[in-house]
Amino acid sequence: MKRRSFIFKSAKALALGFVVPQQLLGNRPSEPAGWHVEQFADKGLAQFSYAILFDNKILLIDPARDATPFYEYAKKNHAEIVGVIETHPHADFVSSHAEIQRNKGVPIYLSRKVGATFKHHPLDANDRIPLNQDLYLKVLDTPGHSPDSISLVLVDKGKDLLVFSGDALLFGDVGRPDLREYKAGKETERIALAKAMYHTVHHKFAKLDDQVVLYPAHGAGSLCGSNIRDVSSSTIGYERQHNYAFKNYSESEFVALLLKDLPFIPKYFPYDVELNKKGAADLQRSLLGIQLLPENFETETDAIIVDGRSTTLFKTSFLEKAIHIPDGLKFETWLGTIIPPSQKFYLVAENSQQLNALIYKAAKIGYEGSIKGGFVFDKRKQAPTIVDKEKFDEHKNDYYILDVREAKEFKAHKIFEESVNIPLSELSNRWKEIPNNKPVVVHCASGYRSAIASSLLRYNLEGVLILDLGEEIQTYK
Repeated sequence: MKRRSFIFKSAKALALGFVVPQQLLGNRPSEPAGWHVEQFADKGLAQFSYAILFDNKILLIDPARDATPFYEYAKKNHAEIVGVIETHPHADFVSSHAEIQRNKGVPIYLSRKVGATFKHHPLDANDRIPLNQDLYLKVLDTPGHSPDSISLVLVDKGKDLLVFSGDALLFGDVGRPDLREYKAGKETERIALAKAMYHTVHHKFAKLDDQVVLYPAHGAGSLCGSNIRDVSSSTIGYERQHNYAFKNYSESEFVALLLKDLPFIPKYFPYDVELNKKGAADLQRSLLGIQLLPENFETETDAIIVDGRSTTLFKTSFLEKAIHIPDGLKFETWLGTIIPPSQKFYLVAENSQQLNALIYKAAKIGYEGSIKGGFVFDKRKQAPTIVDKEKFDEHKNDYYILDVREAKEFKAHKIFEESVNIPLSELSNRWKEIPNNKPVVVHCASGYRSAIASSLLRYNLEGVLILDLGEEIQTYK
């Protein structure tokens, strides 16, 4: 988990036009004056956590599952963690707030609307969390991504300096309004939340000064937004000028725009919301229950196997009935999209180091309890994945060509006229639509998603030849 440092000495600095972004990266000065914000970044989930350091104390905001970096940061700065704030119950990762509370005996602050079942301090709009005589956090009620979202404005000597916006306001975007399951029905609730987001942007964030620095809980690549800009900080002024959400739309126009072309929702999102509302178990204690099996362990034939090895190794060391999700930046997202939270599975890696890394990634989304065991596998066996490109190019009608990109990508650029689109995010529910009377050639945009999709089809379609076009798709674009 990478960290970025942002240093502020007084409200006067920002008033003179000294605004964050990149020029403030670096180590905190040794002088005791002022306060400091540390940003912790998880690239795999495009998630940001924050630590506010003041008077040898630390207040954490939206902490990631592994609390170790926060403990190490506190120790390095001879500081004490005194509290945790959650901007909302997160859908895409498991927070360590409950673990930190158990280990440090600190309060957890979150919106009264959450209805959390653990001990906490409920927050309402305009509440203040004092840090010292001059410094406090002011609570904004900012629904839209969820009904219980709050944002936190850091005020120093009476001046608003920055806002921790959770998933409400993002870089160039706002949080999606469709990630919760409610009683009134999905469409009704999505529209209600989109309307709430309209008022949050125009009646809450738009009232902040231009120089107020923006720190959200997610960055580019997160599924909590639709099109997040790839930066680590911004300002309200920049967003006012460049973020579509601040434009002069009517409420109905804004709602229609926000609900258009929303990305897919991984299976694990509702599970993580509920887990965060009750508080997750300590990470290291949870990991102790995972059985590490001998090398080349062979599972029961009916067991679900998730193979996280590279696609190259998977093709030369083929494991029957394995669902191949290659290790990489999006491993946890696709694991939680393809495998439901209730499904037990084995994890396969190419070495013990990778196996430990995969287990850790699964734990970030709360899946460690679903792992039956992990093992290393390297037996040589060629996978039936090689496409005879010359034959394919001359006789495309002899194949069922499956494009597993998202529908928006498919509509923007159809690579093969003969292809059928079933997005990978929907394939585990729609594989029965694929005919069994001809070989299936699977492709995506780069080869990553097609590797997952082809293994998923082999798992489900007995007797059908499944061919992964893989990286060869690059030659057709």
